[in-house]
Amino acid sequence: LVEEFKTNEHIYKTVAFDEENTKINFINKFFQALGWDVTNEAGVAPQFKDVEFEDTVIVGGKPKAPDYCFRIGGARIFFVEAKKPSVDIEHDRRYAFQLKRYTWSAHLPLGLLTDFEELAIYEPKTAPKKTHNTSVDRIKYYHYSEYVDNWEEIYNIYSKEAVLTGKFDQYVKNIHGDKKGTSTVDSEFLKTIEEWRLELAKNIALRNKELTVDELNFAVQLIIDRIIFLRIAEDRGIERYGQLKKLTELARNEKDNYPVYDAFIELCRKADAKYNSGLFHFTEEKDISLSADTLTPGLHVDDGKLKKIIDGLYYPDCPYEFSMISTEILGNIYEQFLGKVIRLTEGHQAKVEDKPLVKKAGGVYYTPQYIVKYIVDKSVGELLKGKTPNQVSELRIVDPACGSGSFLLGAYQKLLDWHVDYYSNLDQPPKNVIYTGKDGMPRLTIQEKKRILLNNIYGVDIDSQAVEVTKLSLLLKVLEDENKDVLEAQQKLIQERALPYLGDNILCGNSIIESDILLNENLSSEEIADINPFNWSIGFKDIMNNGGFDAVIGNPPYVSVETMDETSKKYYQKSYKTFVKRADLYCVFIENSLNELSKKYVSFIIPSTIFSNISYKKLRNLILDNKYLDEVCYTGYNVFKATVDTTILVMNKKSKKKIKLINAIDFDNKSSFSVPRNYFQSFDNVISIDDENTVKIMNKLFNDEFISVKDNFTIFQGIVTGYNPAFIFDSIQDALNNNVNQELLKPICFGKDINQWDIENRNNVILYVDDEKSLKNFPNTKMWLKQNREHLNKYSLHRPRKKHELDVKNKILVQRTRNERLKKRIVATIDETGIYTAESLWNIIPKNEECSIYFLLGILNSNLINYLFSTKFLNLGIKKDYLNKISFPNIGIEDQKPIINLVEKLLGLHEELKLNKVPNLKSSIETQIITFESKLNELVYELYDLTDEEIAIVENEVGNDS
Repeated sequence: LVEEFKTNEHIYKTVAFDEENTKINFINKFFQALGWDVTNEAGVAPQFKDVEFEDTVIVGGKPKAPDYCFRIGGARIFFVEAKKPSVDIEHDRRYAFQLKRYTWSAHLPLGLLTDFEELAIYEPKTAPKKTHNTSVDRIKYYHYSEYVDNWEEIYNIYSKEAVLTGKFDQYVKNIHGDKKGTSTVDSEFLKTIEEWRLELAKNIALRNKELTVDELNFAVQLIIDRIIFLRIAEDRGIERYGQLKKLTELARNEKDNYPVYDAFIELCRKADAKYNSGLFHFTEEKDISLSADTLTPGLHVDDGKLKKIIDGLYYPDCPYEFSMISTEILGNIYEQFLGKVIRLTEGHQAKVEDKPLVKKAGGVYYTPQYIVKYIVDKSVGELLKGKTPNQVSELRIVDPACGSGSFLLGAYQKLLDWHVDYYSNLDQPPKNVIYTGKDGMPRLTIQEKKRILLNNIYGVDIDSQAVEVTKLSLLLKVLEDENKDVLEAQQKLIQERALPYLGDNILCGNSIIESDILLNENLSSEEIADINPFNWSIGFKDIMNNGGFDAVIGNPPYVSVETMDETSKKYYQKSYKTFVKRADLYCVFIENSLNELSKKYVSFIIPSTIFSNISYKKLRNLILDNKYLDEVCYTGYNVFKATVDTTILVMNKKSKKKIKLINAIDFDNKSSFSVPRNYFQSFDNVISIDDENTVKIMNKLFNDEFISVKDNFTIFQGIVTGYNPAFIFDSIQDALNNNVNQELLKPICFGKDINQWDIENRNNVILYVDDEKSLKNFPNTKMWLKQNREHLNKYSLHRPRKKHELDVKNKILVQRTRNERLKKRIVATIDETGIYTAESLWNIIPKNEECSIYFLLGILNSNLINYLFSTKFLNLGIKKDYLNKISFPNIGIEDQKPIINLVEKLLGLHEELKLNKVPNLKSSIETQIITFESKLNELVYELYDLTDEEIAIVENEVGNDS
């Protein structure tokens, strides 16, 4: 190709050699060399072709399109804009601006501009401007003479193979630093509509003094939604292009006497007749429960404000190609937009501020599309398998906290794609549901799309604005891939308006608080409005009477108890078994979905605190004991911009025999493994993502024939004083200096005082008073406690524990909190003196003589048991429940002796090391300690029958912290 172009360059660079010839002779062949089936030689279905040519959009009132859209499985990867060789790609800014608008609006990471003579790669990071130099956002530029020498580099990024193997994504990630190269169209458009909101709110509040704050929020939101809908409809060819712009042009021609806002309302009335949406609903209708909008038509809005908004939406000033902004991207934008609300000052001035819950949560974080798709595939996708359209029409899918509607959009798109595939594979598909578009792609009729939406998709949200945005997003999805001619032809045929009424599908209310809260609380009208109770049995009566929804999906709010009002908190505590004082609200959504809403699937993305946090033990019990869990997909910290570690749970009330564990690293390199359904119950319902080797090791640690710590030992926490300065002293002398009686003093140690195998500090003493009556013979001590009365509820320890247990001389001490130095290890030793312990320590004492505490200490301090804690429990500290679960072979004292002897040696060596001051002798002792610890680990591995491969896994995980 290069030689051909070089030989006849003088011909190809003439004006007569046009763009079409350039594509056929050079550009098509160039991308074929990169492995793309440009002309669909394979004959695949239109929706799965590698390349889609000129998907028409409107630019400046004229049909335009990117010349090539390269795709994998129907998903866009990058655009290519083609020109003829006689143009100057390197310096003419018009062509770069054109390509960047397409690429940026479509949320694609890269776009290519080429006339074959030149190839320019653009990564639009900011809103494209026609004044930008061609070098802005251009990351690569090649002259055709450089193709051969740079072919490996070009191939490793832009070939089909590079996309399929992840090299393209990796390249994008390296240059952009964000997930799959996401661009900034969402953040820029968010700024735009936030500016609209502020300007409209200020103006409407100023000109309409009688408005309440709720009316103001309603009106501003509705005006913005209508503008966006109509403008997108124009760029998609559904509405006449420029009809909004015409309003401002007429105003200018009539010298500001033209009423722009009134004309805008008239345009909306025409849309009402066409679309049948609550977005445009000005007249009461018997089939629509929604009250007609009588508010916005009567508002006074300064035309100048509206003109400024409308003028900024058109070429060449507008950076957006609305036909390229997907409904999903728009939903992400709105998710952020809904995080703020308009407030009115005492002087009736409008202010915009964060909603209270959003402020407490630190912002709004929308769910990325790959997460939505994953959850939808694992729930809705499973429900669709093996069904017919008639059976699918019976499915009911709901998001109980739908926000801007991202999950409902994902579910709806899944249903649309399924129906297209189903009908396309029929020899004679019914004409009233599917047709072939001008581009050769099979498309559902708008009547069929409406039917699917109304039959299958449902949602609830406490925020009325979110409900309206969800409806808007779904309505725009109905209109995707439609054009004005087809729309009008279908409307004439079926004699009904284009869009469905969604007021019975997407409802407003608090999906986890029902109206029975009103019977038990004396609530004001404002409090009731804030709580906004919702009854599922009323809102979706027929569905609930039929057993509920087939799939409940979404991203429930992550709201801690501390941010909740007391009324709601009391309701949750009374109504939900899994809700405890330190729980997050997501647990209530899961419980309600499993117990009340779903008859089959529940799938949410939630914080990973559910894995092992004690606050979610009841929730884990509900999920695991009822065998609901199908799949655990650990997604990590990379999903949301907030530092929230998240997990996807797929729950199925008709569950399988095994649970699938998936560790999804960016969802590019997923590793998965299945475990028996009772696997997590072995670990007190603590959930974790394990690989096959870990499962084998865990099964050896929890053999059914083993005995547990709980069977042979008692574990209790140390003393809680209630106020340490009153009861704890640095030394006996310190206590005596404060006139405390020596008879009441006991030596005490804290978690920080112990290391593996020894106690570092034995100087502290505690004033041990388990009952105020015991002070009658110690007036000086009582006087000391009275001096601290403002900090004490009583003149005795808050939780003194049982004295006879504290007095036990031989006991194991275990740090309760995670050790910063030895992060992957339990820290434990033995006390042989009867020292008392503070609350930061666990005490372990024997119940019988069948198991030695020295034997148990050897197990606790071994690498194997610490592997258990590092992979299962340790992220939340050392819990009593977890220590009790440790099990070991039931062997007699004689068989325990090898481990007992090693532990006694190690305890002695550590005591010697602490006392010895001679460096070379200390070094000798340290060598002995390492040798005996290594032997101890060997004996424990033998005890549990680990293989060499399994030992290597354990050592790799925790051996470095030994």
